[in-house]
Amino acid sequence: MTKSYNQTCPLACALDIIGEKWTPLILRELLLESPKRYQDLLNSLPSLSASTLSERLKKLEKHKIVERQFYSDHPPRAQYILTQKGHDLRPALIALRDWGEKHADLK
Repeated sequence: MTKSYNQTCPLACALDIIGEKWTPLILRELLLESPKRYQDLLNSLPSLSASTLSERLKKLEKHKIVERQFYSDHPPRAQYILTQKGHDLRPALIALRDWGEKHADLK
């Protein structure tokens, strides 16, 4: 896990939760189609390792941005869905996407 910014600034606090590598892309996938199974997320982000995905989902779950819902008991199977708190990130992610379209070198 990455270290915290240890600041009271709202931007720093938000980045402590969603600023790690891969987290915004996981959120993008859940905003595009939710719920998604763990394997679906792994397949949609081929360079993402299973351990990193697991770590990021646990952190998002801890902060109540995603919720894990079980849809089978035997064997246990879960899917991930955004909470309202997660859906509230949509404008920020759209703004980042728009900035990327305007300023990133998309070759």
